[in-house]
Amino acid sequence: MKEIAMRDAFLDKLYRIAKKDHRIILISADFGAPSLDKFRRDMSDQFINVGIAEQNMISIAAGVALSGKIVFCYAIAPFITMRCYEQIRIDLCCMNLPVTLVGVGAGYGYDDSGPTHHTLEDIAVMRALPNMTILNASDSVMAEAFAEIAYKSPGPKYVRLDRTKHCFNRGDHDFQTGMAEMIHGKDLKIIATGYMVSQALAVHGELQHADVHPGIVDLYRIKPLNKELLRQVVDKAKAIITLEENFIHGGIGSIVAELLADTRKQVPLKRLGIPDMYSFRYGGRKKLHEDCGLDVDSIAKSILKWVKEIKC
Repeated sequence: MKEIAMRDAFLDKLYRIAKKDHRIILISADFGAPSLDKFRRDMSDQFINVGIAEQNMISIAAGVALSGKIVFCYAIAPFITMRCYEQIRIDLCCMNLPVTLVGVGAGYGYDDSGPTHHTLEDIAVMRALPNMTILNASDSVMAEAFAEIAYKSPGPKYVRLDRTKHCFNRGDHDFQTGMAEMIHGKDLKIIATGYMVSQALAVHGELQHADVHPGIVDLYRIKPLNKELLRQVVDKAKAIITLEENFIHGGIGSIVAELLADTRKQVPLKRLGIPDMYSFRYGGRKKLHEDCGLDVDSIAKSILKWVKEIKC
């Protein structure tokens, strides 16, 4: 069966919910998708296209939410977050409004469009906002579940969507706990998020050939963090790797380091992510990963070298 894209899985589920609940309003910043066209055609009174005006979209969403609606805003990830940061901070988070920001093309999702379209800082900046929930989908099954979760959850939310990947089967997980331990492993734990969960699963196969058997954890709810569940994972680990397609500063590597510091847990931690620099290289996502050491082969070599150094 053909895998559905994350955005279509999310929007198709939202479409079905909106058919039953007319409080739902979907706002687009002049952005297209087949599933969006269906929403526009069948529920025109619940759809607003604001044009290429993302900052205005957030303020409109705030006004609509104040009238009692449940609002979803849809745009490219860097434009719906960093371009609109002040509006999100003041209009949504200060008033704790039920508005969900749906950002597509997270990380290097728009690989060939350059740094203007790469979304590598958003987790760091969005998690600094009080009242903000951050959900990072690793596949389409999860993306569909996020539509329901966002609909039922209060306050502002940010949902990161990416390309089509397959990590979960229906019924594997309810996506309510904030994280999923996909492979238990032995001593080493790899904690990944979003696109890099599929990379972690591929790396797992490579490491097994070297007699290293790590556990794999999908940290899909970045905020609020399920500290108790993550602490249980950390307590069972003799070493931890974090893996993300975000800048190394402020992402899930920083989140795990903060948890270790706060709980006074002493365990070796290695953070793998994007170096502190913008990429002006072209050649597709795989090439960008090779440039920053996030392709499967480079990740496996980095982990094996580190494991040998710490004698895990």
